[in-house]
Amino acid sequence: MKPLIKILKFCGHLWKYYISIGILSLLMAILSQFTPLITQKLVDGFTSGALTQTAAVYLVLLLFSADFGTTVIENINGYLGDQMSTKTFNFLADKFYEKMLRLPQGYFDEELTGTITSRLGRSTNGIAQFLQAFSNGFLNFVATTVLSLFIVFKFSIPVGIILASLYPIYIWLTKRSSDTWQGYELEKNTLKDTAAGRFQEVVSNIKTIKSFSSEDRELSFFNKTLSKLIPINVKQSIYWHKKDVERRAVVNVIFGMVYLTIILQLYSKTITLGQAMALFQFSMIIRMPIFTISYLIDEMQRAITSSKDYFATLDVLEEDRSATKVLEKVEGSVKFKDVNFSYKHGEKVFKDVNFEIKPGQKVALVGESGQGKSTLAHLLLKLYTPTSGSIYIDGVDINELETVNLRKQIGLVLQEPALFSGTIYENIAYGNPKATKKEIIAAAKAANADGFISKFKDGYESYIGERGVKLSGGQKQRVTIARTILKNAPILVLDEATSSLDSKAEKEVQVALDHLMQNKTTLIIAHRLSTISGADVIVTLKGGKVDEVGSPTELAKTGGVYAELLNLQNSGTRAAKKALEKFDIG
Repeated sequence: MKPLIKILKFCGHLWKYYISIGILSLLMAILSQFTPLITQKLVDGFTSGALTQTAAVYLVLLLFSADFGTTVIENINGYLGDQMSTKTFNFLADKFYEKMLRLPQGYFDEELTGTITSRLGRSTNGIAQFLQAFSNGFLNFVATTVLSLFIVFKFSIPVGIILASLYPIYIWLTKRSSDTWQGYELEKNTLKDTAAGRFQEVVSNIKTIKSFSSEDRELSFFNKTLSKLIPINVKQSIYWHKKDVERRAVVNVIFGMVYLTIILQLYSKTITLGQAMALFQFSMIIRMPIFTISYLIDEMQRAITSSKDYFATLDVLEEDRSATKVLEKVEGSVKFKDVNFSYKHGEKVFKDVNFEIKPGQKVALVGESGQGKSTLAHLLLKLYTPTSGSIYIDGVDINELETVNLRKQIGLVLQEPALFSGTIYENIAYGNPKATKKEIIAAAKAANADGFISKFKDGYESYIGERGVKLSGGQKQRVTIARTILKNAPILVLDEATSSLDSKAEKEVQVALDHLMQNKTTLIIAHRLSTISGADVIVTLKGGKVDEVGSPTELAKTGGVYAELLNLQNSGTRAAKKALEKFDIG
């Protein structure tokens, strides 16, 4: 019951629904007592001759009124239960989504997108469906059972004692089997999440799937993963129904004792015929929930299993957003001092990194693949936290800066353009939702994007599809740059922003980047020697450490990494090209 109580507490703002449903459930429970009680009055009154025809008619009318009242109240209760279920679903989904947005980057490095999506749908649906079933049935069952037992005890203490033992025994037998059942359910959920994760990956990379003609391979993986559900489900189902036979056998024995006790008391004249009939009806009222409670228990166990995943996600440590210092006006100086970093489960990426960027400077990071160039940029954005050391903006440690304020000061352009489904206008406006149409068009012009946008039939209102699939690589990147221009952040991070483009697209994007970098501090993850040579300062990384810092002219003469790259390019051999690839240099 603890997970159930935790769910109810978590959704405690719905207390008005809880109270309303509880009151209506109690009313239905009271009305359900009328049938056996009136039956007892009619039978005993008729057999004794003490009940007149008029009185009998009034009792029947009262019986009808109670029955009709139950119908009305049950549907009102059902309506409230439906509304509570929807509000619960929305609340749980909102809280899950809010949590996702506040989790650190490391969480998403470990989880598949499809797995997260599957967990959200399964958890919220499972909990909401159970609460709906719980509110529409369970509360009524409990209230009805308690009231019925109270009246049964007034008619027959032996029958009351036997019936009172029913639910504790049934619940105890159910609890004994719950852990095993939930273990099977957890295995099934893991497989479902794995299949969903792969499904999401395949949809996101469908062009790659088709280019490698690997549809059958992916389908086979998906089918194999889901097919593993069948043997687990067989075990779970056999186990559940075996235990259900045991539970119901106990119920059968208990009710056999109830019927026998009623008959013996009737023949011994301890109770009247009307009371005997009432006891039979009360026994049916008490027994009826047992057949529904199996379904409710099944739903409850699914909800409990799902809630474990849900609350486990909510318990994941969020990004540290405790810092409160705000930068009002940023000059743009950036300093890395004794910065060390290691991923959660990996080796140290770099150690004792020291370099400084002055306001307005363009600094290129150069080094072999895997030296942590992009990671340094991510540390600046507080997507990760250094293992030790500090990063400063305008002399202030970024750990002291309020996270949202810090990220507003930094514009990011990635190698793979990150666009949303929707229109070009919406994607550019994402950089500044308050921007006017004039400002958005100006940003597009500065990004060298207005020309191709204007050629589209719907211009800026053109829909670009998921992740901008309807645009070319160069077009997507220019829309991304327009968005960053609109953000107008004083510090820029260009993470291999043109490395995936052809020569023509690269030139068009480079024009946009030149506009973007004007009067801004820029950290460039370099991939072209032309880009590196155009930087004010080059920082080379080697063996996880800063190897050299200097201007292109200075480093060309030192014989270090940059000088090596120049020599490789000038040699023009196949071996030299292969060596350049180690540095992500095209």
